[in-house]
Amino acid sequence: MQTHKTIQINMTEGPILGKLLQFSLPLIFSSLLQLLFNAADIVVVGRFAGDNSLAAVGSTGSLINLLVNLFTGLSVGTNVIAAHYFGAGKTDELKDTVHTSMTLSLFSGLILTIVGIVFAKPILILMQAPKEVLELATIYLRIYFGGITATTIYNFGSALLRAKGDTKRPLFILFISGIINVILNMIFVLLFKMDVDGVGWATVISQIISAIFIVYILLKESDDFHLEIKKMKINTAILSQIIKIGVPAGFQGIMFSFSNVIIQASINSFGPVVIAGNSAACNLEGFIYTSMNGFSQGALTFCSQNLGARKIDRIKKVVWISQGSIIVIGSLLSGIFLIFGRQLLGIYSKSPEVVDAGMVRCWVIFTTYYLCGMMDSMANSIRGIGHSLIPVIITIFGVCVFRLLLIFTVFQIPQFHSPVTIYISYPISWIIAFCAQVVAYFHISRKLDK
Repeated sequence: MQTHKTIQINMTEGPILGKLLQFSLPLIFSSLLQLLFNAADIVVVGRFAGDNSLAAVGSTGSLINLLVNLFTGLSVGTNVIAAHYFGAGKTDELKDTVHTSMTLSLFSGLILTIVGIVFAKPILILMQAPKEVLELATIYLRIYFGGITATTIYNFGSALLRAKGDTKRPLFILFISGIINVILNMIFVLLFKMDVDGVGWATVISQIISAIFIVYILLKESDDFHLEIKKMKINTAILSQIIKIGVPAGFQGIMFSFSNVIIQASINSFGPVVIAGNSAACNLEGFIYTSMNGFSQGALTFCSQNLGARKIDRIKKVVWISQGSIIVIGSLLSGIFLIFGRQLLGIYSKSPEVVDAGMVRCWVIFTTYYLCGMMDSMANSIRGIGHSLIPVIITIFGVCVFRLLLIFTVFQIPQFHSPVTIYISYPISWIIAFCAQVVAYFHISRKLDK
């Protein structure tokens, strides 16, 4: 029992900032490690296979997110429901949540495998992927989705561990699997002279290792998070609760990614150099985003546990402490990345033109990126207190619809037909969505008080 006490976090008592840091920092380090290892994919393929291969791998990110976001949303539902029952001390419901979630992860992975392999090339064509990168991108996507079940198993399993505050063991898992990923990248691309297929297989193998680790941990748990293979089945009551939270969250991700797919198609129209520069800059952004997202995920889980414990005043403190933490970490990291932007982009490509194209995006995004973290944290806070539909509606209209309107109107005007116009749409949409979410939060907060 002592081991479990040191791993899990009681989010309903004690100092909030200290426990938020205890929860968020391992999660941030996990995400940063994952990004570092993903960056290794892009660096290896860009340096040793060329700019077309870099563009092929980089241009698939928005499509991958589009296809997996619904099931990522379901894992968010798993986290919220498990944290709620954990905070409320409802052991039977918590056990059912564990077994329903892991069963759901298997079905999710199988569905994604079929959809990803069958529709990879047609969707890339719709996204106007240049002829030079189409076949390479298709190869990478089909390999990636061939092993996506391992990814869904890991995501659902780590969501369950986060529900009780355990973010340390997922960090260890990512470190091990990430090291293996980098080693396999070097072996496949440098030694065996493979291209994007080598990077794809390295990713799949490392994800399989992550899934094995997470399942092993759950099988060995001695608390209510213990997984028993023979008890794996869908509890319809628990599933309906996961769906209630997860599907709106997933749909939000889908709409968000759909707008990004349209944006990526617009970026693709400027050719391989802009695509490669945009891809490298996006990868740098990921390091800042995951640092802010660690506190955003903390807001989600802390709010859910405290809702289960009926500690409403504590929820309010969590919301604003997480917002302050995001402003600090987002502004600090954005400033550092902007100062060293050219050197960092140079890691991804030796081409000065690609670096120049990447810096165009960096100047717009890094000066305003903390707004994105604030928007996400407020959405997760609302979701953590059981209102998943409101952040979806706000995101669809404040972010997705706004960006698409800009693409189909202002972007079509010749003097505004440039990547800068696309990039500027991001901070404007973050401001719109955040302000709307603050209004919604205060409305819900008054209801909770009553």
